[in-house]
Amino acid sequence: MNFLRRLLGMSPPHEGRDGMSRRVSHVTRSRDAPAAPTPSAADAEAQLVDDGVDLEELPPEQPPLEVHDRAAPETESGQEPKILPVQRQTAIQRRPRAEPAPPRREPPREYKPKRALTYGIATDVGKLRDNNEDACFAMQWHTMSVENRPDFGFFAVADGMGGHLDGERAAGIAVQTLASEMLHSVYMPLLRNFKAAEKTTILEALVAASEKANSAVIDAVPGGGTTLSTVAIVGNLAYLVHVGDSRAYLIHNDEIEQLTTDHTLVQRLIEMKELTPEEAEYYPQKNVLYRAIGQNESLKVERLIRTLPSAAQMLICSDGLWDLVNDETMKRVTLESPSPQEACDRLVSLANDRGGTDNISVIILNVPENDVSI
Repeated sequence: MNFLRRLLGMSPPHEGRDGMSRRVSHVTRSRDAPAAPTPSAADAEAQLVDDGVDLEELPPEQPPLEVHDRAAPETESGQEPKILPVQRQTAIQRRPRAEPAPPRREPPREYKPKRALTYGIATDVGKLRDNNEDACFAMQWHTMSVENRPDFGFFAVADGMGGHLDGERAAGIAVQTLASEMLHSVYMPLLRNFKAAEKTTILEALVAASEKANSAVIDAVPGGGTTLSTVAIVGNLAYLVHVGDSRAYLIHNDEIEQLTTDHTLVQRLIEMKELTPEEAEYYPQKNVLYRAIGQNESLKVERLIRTLPSAAQMLICSDGLWDLVNDETMKRVTLESPSPQEACDRLVSLANDRGGTDNISVIILNVPENDVSI
């Protein structure tokens, strides 16, 4: 009976007359003794019947205990729990909190430098004259600010005539008067408060300044006179006023174009078809002017407005250059020189190498590329 209770996992009952529990002793079998055979379930039931035990009164058989891993998930009722292998517990890794997406930024705008108008200027007495009767003036304003004002430039070449001192005084007075008037009427207003300048305003300012220069020469140097070729540049527009036989050229696309007309007797004869250009080269009154500053109270000037192409060049010079160096050579030297100043110096040297018969003056402007901006 006790054997059966031990087999079924039941504790032995407390027995004894004195109410103390009976201790069950056991003898450890020898190593050499054969192991007792394990009774089967049928033999156990037969032994209980022989002992007079009612099998129906016995408690129901308890299922064996199962040990589950703590990490095993709970299962729904009616399903066998899944026994997981024992594993080393690891720290719970939480999903990182999503950071807000950074604001979308536009790609940086490509830097495009704003290039300025550049120029060179040179004058020389030549090889046959004692004094220089030419006068030149150059001024360029380039600014970078929130107003984004355009470049402003003012350039002039004058070739005096009328004797040893009268010629150089006439040229100097004409250029100084012209520059002063342009600075007062155009440059200072642009500097104070620039608004889109009307084309006629700048051109009319040039004409008015030329008329004042004409009056100043008549008053200061009676009998003297001078040529005058002047250009005002605002942005990519050139405003030109001209009188006499100094010249202004435009060089672009490997071409050179004369923008001014020579106000000489020989040129007038060519226009009237009385002389050919070849005959005019050797005409005795080749340099006689019929229009100049200081010759008459009423001044008539040639005027022109021209859009400057991108990366073009302008060349302004006295007849001491163009009379000895032809147009094609002037174009080639201008385009091949690394800077406008070096081009001016080379042209003056070239005119002197070819005789230097007159005073030599030249200004060369390099127009920036119009599509390059900040």
